Amino acid sequence: MMQKAWFYVAATSFFELVWIFGFNTASEWWHWIPIVAFILVDFHFLTKACAALPTGTVYAIFAAIGTIGTALMDVLFFGQTLSGGKLFFIAVLVAGVIGLKLADGRDEKTQTEGGN
Repeated sequence: MMQKAWFYVAATSFFELVWIFGFNTASEWWHWIPIVAFILVDFHFLTKACAALPTGTVYAIFAAIGTIGTALMDVLFFGQTLSGGKLFFIAVLVAGVIGLKLADGRDEKTQTEGGN
């Protein structure tokens, strides 16, 4: 069950990047139809992930991958630059997500051992 939940996290993160890419490239009204479909699929997987994992962890990973992926997408597909400041704050974001996951793991271990 836990591995399936992490699949949902990966899926929601992937589909988030797809619809964000669509926001940058849509130029006709009908381009928004698949974008809305990807958003709905994305939120479906986000909901499934939150049902099995701590919501704070899921959302932190979702937001971090969206932020990092968007920054990298800007560089790779849209000709933007990746400055030292952007790299620094991406590193801070990654450290925050790792810290949040470690804190959740500690909380889960405490709860399974019967303490609060």
